[in-house]
Amino acid sequence: MKLALFDLDHTLLNTDSDHSWGEFLVNEGLVDPVHHRQMNDKFYEDYKAGQLDPIAYNEFVFEFLTQNSNEYLTELHQLFMKKVIREKMRPKGFEAIQKHKDAGHEIVGITATSDFITAPIFREFGIENIIATNAEVKDGKYTGKVAGLPCYQKGKLVRLDQWLDGREVSESWAYSDSINDRFLLEYADHPVVVCPDERLEALALSKNWPIEDWSI
Repeated sequence: MKLALFDLDHTLLNTDSDHSWGEFLVNEGLVDPVHHRQMNDKFYEDYKAGQLDPIAYNEFVFEFLTQNSNEYLTELHQLFMKKVIREKMRPKGFEAIQKHKDAGHEIVGITATSDFITAPIFREFGIENIIATNAEVKDGKYTGKVAGLPCYQKGKLVRLDQWLDGREVSESWAYSDSINDRFLLEYADHPVVVCPDERLEALALSKNWPIEDWSI
């Protein structure tokens, strides 16, 4: 297998879908605006600093899921795609995905953000293999808990290994913007740094990793 691994937020997207979802809920008047925005911003700053507690953050995000029906959540996510996400999808991301498809590579979207938020977005990019932090579901309802290991930092490699389930990878590519993904980039034969944060840019320069700007 030749494998191409794509991060989502600030890589394929010109935004952070997790943070944008919180802002969307505030703007739609669906959550307490002061408390929700305060918590959402705090967790986002923790993420950028590489200090996020992924369990605490996702349980904060998942609380809203427990309070609403699956049908309503699906409709709401479609509105989120329409109002927020589609205009943030980077054309160069589509181009990179198509390049790997044309080469016959297996393509995987891999993200710390929850499957609820990201699976529909990855599918709109044409990616069907998705590894994300999973929201626990019991009896068809969201419990508010994280199922299994969060797909964050070194956890991405554990989750990737679980997904591979012993299948051999002969060559791999990884695309990301964040220092949180240094382990994923170091795993890949061909790491590609996309619109990097400051610390990842410094690491990429020290390792002579290619740096690409997909924001234009």
